[in-house]
Amino acid sequence: MRKKVVVVNRLEEVVLNRLKQHHEVKSFINLTSTNDAQFLNEIKDASGIIGIDFQVDATLLDHAPKLEIISNVSVGYNNLDIDELTKRNIMATNTPGVLTDTVADVIFGLLIATARRIPELDNYVKTGQWQGNLSADYYGVDVHHKTIGIIGMGRIGQAIANRAYHGFHMNVLYNSRTRKPDSEEFFNASYRKLDDLLQESDYVVLITPLTKETERLLGKREFKLMKETAIFINGSRGKTIVEKDLIEALENKEIAAAGLDVFEKEPVDPDNPLLSMSNVVTLPHIGSSTYETELKMSELACDNIIAGLSGKKPPTLINESVWENIK
Repeated sequence: MRKKVVVVNRLEEVVLNRLKQHHEVKSFINLTSTNDAQFLNEIKDASGIIGIDFQVDATLLDHAPKLEIISNVSVGYNNLDIDELTKRNIMATNTPGVLTDTVADVIFGLLIATARRIPELDNYVKTGQWQGNLSADYYGVDVHHKTIGIIGMGRIGQAIANRAYHGFHMNVLYNSRTRKPDSEEFFNASYRKLDDLLQESDYVVLITPLTKETERLLGKREFKLMKETAIFINGSRGKTIVEKDLIEALENKEIAAAGLDVFEKEPVDPDNPLLSMSNVVTLPHIGSSTYETELKMSELACDNIIAGLSGKKPPTLINESVWENIK
């Protein structure tokens, strides 16, 4: 039975065409607000919504009484009010697993780029400043054999630990909600309380999901605990830290540098002080942004919505209790 599916912001074209073979599809590309009148009109008789970068709360759901499933083209789902969806017996899905190595690659690349000052020195060469031997003022710091502290030892955290330990012979510390015996065995990783991890690490990598527990996890107090020589890498979500406190820590030289793929506000404001700091490397939230991985994410999201709308359990269902109620 063909049903109506609304696509929001992004779905790879080949996957969009596949979805159209199964259901009636309405697309909203570059949707900036879910209060858009046309969007609200289309979801009133929609059975599914698939896409990225859209907020789902009680107000939106009140406009979509026929909704059966939300398919997030993302591993993170802080944009979804899971409690509200579950209360209404609406399935919620995401795309874990397929982006693990791609995100780990870019986060470790960001770490190296920050440590070795690669963007700064690229500009140094391209602007004609390289006129002789490089002075010590432009030296970076080693990555190999240093201590990395990973906050959040899920799939991506473990992939980063793998690169750190096996590739760069780093000492791996980690903090997570639960102990990870496999990580302790495979990467010789040592569990630390958060404060201890911050104090001991040369590189602090934050890779937790954004939840009520992790929002504003790192602020003034936590940055003060870090070494003055420490480098902070954020590959999670911008709101897992207090951004103004990071700025202050960098300005006061309480930490040495930062590499950021995420910000409190995205796209980042052009007058954000982080953008004018030479010891900060910034990326436009590109963790999963390779064609191969974006395609896999779209495919999995499409698998989820097609399964859910045909009475089958979606492969990566978040709120399992809903399936128990509707199956």
